[in-house]
Amino acid sequence: MPENWKRLLLLIVVAAFVAGIMFTGGCYFARDFLSAKQGSQLGVQANADSLPGTGPDAVADVVSRAGQAVVKISTKKNSSQTIDPLFNDPFFRQFFSIPFSSRQQEDGLGSGFIISKDGFILTNEHVIDGANEISVTVAGFDKSFVAKVVGSDYDLDLALLKINAESDLPFLNLGNSDQIRVGNWVIAIGNPYGLDHTVTTGVISAKGRPINVGDRQYENLLQTDASINPGNSGGPLLNLQGEVIGINTAINAQAQGIGFAIPTSTVQRVLEDLKNSESSVRPWIGVQVRPVDEESARYLGLTKAEGALVAGVIAGSPAQKAGLRQWDVVVEFNGVKINNADELVAAIKAAQVGQRVKVLVVRNRQLNSVNITIAEKPRNIK
Repeated sequence: MPENWKRLLLLIVVAAFVAGIMFTGGCYFARDFLSAKQGSQLGVQANADSLPGTGPDAVADVVSRAGQAVVKISTKKNSSQTIDPLFNDPFFRQFFSIPFSSRQQEDGLGSGFIISKDGFILTNEHVIDGANEISVTVAGFDKSFVAKVVGSDYDLDLALLKINAESDLPFLNLGNSDQIRVGNWVIAIGNPYGLDHTVTTGVISAKGRPINVGDRQYENLLQTDASINPGNSGGPLLNLQGEVIGINTAINAQAQGIGFAIPTSTVQRVLEDLKNSESSVRPWIGVQVRPVDEESARYLGLTKAEGALVAGVIAGSPAQKAGLRQWDVVVEFNGVKINNADELVAAIKAAQVGQRVKVLVVRNRQLNSVNITIAEKPRNIK
């Protein structure tokens, strides 16, 4: 065969081989591209069917596990006048126009949750305050149980009840409220308006909120947009693991979707005292604090949104006597840096009554030092 024909035949074979490789690769590329496109479309559909950051059954799974441990608390107390029992919650009474009727017994409704299989129940103190009779309705039982108050704390608005059942009861575990973050999903379960086991969801809107409700002053509440209504008081605020991170307490009547809960960090600190019917000694300086956000940091001339902002100073308190003022920002307490309001509350709780501590505050863009003597919170201050 002539040399030129041999070269031409070799070129044809090589070209055919290269064309075959390119065709095969193109098929694989097209297949992978179509698969990726379809997977992307399926992913978009899956995300559209669920809450942000959760699966479609995440809340339902928590409710199915935790709901059986949430109870309805009914109370009776002697009174010369009464109101509709669905609104017999002093935290909400002032916000509604409710007709009074004349009779000798006042009925009340609230919520609570079981924390041990032998029948210990946590709720708010204001739910059972002044009650002559307390009965608890537990899901799955035909009759309600008579409850005994084991311990209560007016200032913290906590009460521990006990019921006796013939079998082990479902219960909830207390989680770590210090680990909850603003923006985390939460679930509230309770009996608003007497509607058993109503479930609402939302997020943590803020932490360390100080509020006044009636004659009570709270210093460190969780704020949530999960709906909380009359009858929710004492019910659990749950994380997505089904752990209790707060006890639902109050709403803000001047705003939509703003509720508050007592964090479990407060509960766990006094739980043993409540079980032993002991009154805890609480160190106190007499301030209300809130977190420093970016806006308040700019307004106060701070370089960073750090520290604890003094929102109010109680008259006659150790803080007032030491010269602490509203709008001061506490940045150090007894030699420990304070990054946020929660850390200041924790530092005060860890101090000893009678201890004299040095507090550094930013005031008018300057660093100032005040010395405060820690006192026990007076029982006549509500």
